[in-house]
Amino acid sequence: MKTFFHFAVAATAGMSCFSEIMAQQPRAAIQQPYTTLVTYSKAQSDAFSFTGNQAVLAKLKNDGAGIFSERRFLLSEAGFYALAAAFGTAAGNVGLQMNYTGSADFNEQKMGFAYAKNLGSKIDVGSQFDYYSYSIRGYKKSATVNVEIGMMLHLSSKLNAGVQLINPVNKPRNKEVKKSPAAVYKTGFGYDVSEEFFLTAGFIKEEDAPVNFTGGFQYHFQQQFFVRAGFSSDTGSGYAGAGLVWNKLRLDVTGGFHPKLGFSPGILLMLNLKKERK
Repeated sequence: MKTFFHFAVAATAGMSCFSEIMAQQPRAAIQQPYTTLVTYSKAQSDAFSFTGNQAVLAKLKNDGAGIFSERRFLLSEAGFYALAAAFGTAAGNVGLQMNYTGSADFNEQKMGFAYAKNLGSKIDVGSQFDYYSYSIRGYKKSATVNVEIGMMLHLSSKLNAGVQLINPVNKPRNKEVKKSPAAVYKTGFGYDVSEEFFLTAGFIKEEDAPVNFTGGFQYHFQQQFFVRAGFSSDTGSGYAGAGLVWNKLRLDVTGGFHPKLGFSPGILLMLNLKKERK
């Protein structure tokens, strides 16, 4: 019975996705709010921060990389996996992102390359090019190229704001895809109350969907330990995590809860190379 239920969930998701492509009903790529919670923090940003706004890379202080895995709703067929790396080069600061969710029967993938630049002390801008694809067993793989654009405003030493546009020009890139993934418009705010405590809030507007209000915090109650938590209003869901920092490594144990679909445990491992740049 359990195997049948898992197959039914995967099949339903796959056919729903196929129906959306053929009917030209756009949807956004799956995102994970836990990994982007500290995007708008100067004191606590990490290697995943730029995936919430590419402009973060412009003031990158440390090279780093991380991997994240979540068993969404306790189903292996709905697993989510993400990798992010941010580092400086002679030509500027860049970021690499890879996401995968699903199973052999149905999955979606995203690979992105990001770059950012300072426009003075108060404004940073960044962009990212994505290769995005769907794969459904029995059907030909569909893929397209998308773009993301981010801007950061440093309103004070503690307060930051920004906007991110995902796939703002929503047009098919090839004949295999009847409709590109949905356009998404995001705005966010972050306030570093102290070096240890950070608060954030934002709005997300996905094409053909209601506005989603998000919020959260991160608190380092000791140098090596921290907790973070947040919520999304569109689904009434929340998430939380606790982390341990040891030398160059960081380990998070996470959990998300959807009121109808249930619990999603996860784990994040990050390497901070601590090559600080001024």
